[in-house]
Amino acid sequence: MGKHNLGEFEEIVMLTVAILGNDAYGFGIIDEMEKRLKRSVSIGALQQVLKRLEQKGYLKSELGEATGIRGGKRKRYFHLTNSGKEILKQTKEQRLGLWNAIPEFELKFVEWFSS
Repeated sequence: MGKHNLGEFEEIVMLTVAILGNDAYGFGIIDEMEKRLKRSVSIGALQQVLKRLEQKGYLKSELGEATGIRGGKRKRYFHLTNSGKEILKQTKEQRLGLWNAIPEFELKFVEWFSS
């Protein structure tokens, strides 16, 4: 892993931005995360992470066009940068490496207790 690591929530936000593609804005990101993860997310917590990820250079944002739907208020859309894509790739490889290193016996043991 490089000099930067992603926290769990940062990783989830970045994955959700990647899933949404060109439609990744605040409430859209929250809706997608809640739908997929069955966990509530506050707009304040999301905004802090989005700002931090932009400061790290993993996300970029831009204002969209105003529409009459939101009373003329413009949405801020987020996109992964090349650095963001690279850190997600590194994080995935790190996670898979850890999962693959678990002995088969340990996973069977956990499955036995959860059933």
